[in-house]
Amino acid sequence: QVQLVESGGGLVQAGGSLRLSCAASGRTFSSYAMGWFRQAPGKEREFVAAISWSGGSTYYADSVKGRFTISRDNAKNTVYLQMNSLKPEDTAVYYCAADEKGDYDFFAHGSWGQGTQVTVSS
Repeated sequence: QVQLVESGGGLVQAGGSLRLSCAASGRTFSSYAMGWFRQAPGKEREFVAAISWSGGSTYYADSVKGRFTISRDNAKNTVYLQMNSLKPEDTAVYYCAADEKGDYDFFAHGSWGQGTQVTVSS
């Protein structure tokens, strides 16, 4: 099972930017679809973005489309989430997830990191 460690969270003012990183262990990282999710206090964990094993396909939640960009570097076993034009409603714990089966069903059989806090002040 892949091990995931997120970093890059922090406190930022509205309109600012952050880049999250997720470092993965394991030799088969390049075969996994990867995703970013977030969970705000009192809310369900929700999908933010996903990327195919090759990086050729990306998917976004409507709420972040045009502001966030997911990317990966398979040589570094790392997936990134560039977040621009941040809003207070983006405040949450952000998690990365790996999907070995490639069907993007992260909740069913994904591996998860421990999360990193993002706080956007108004």
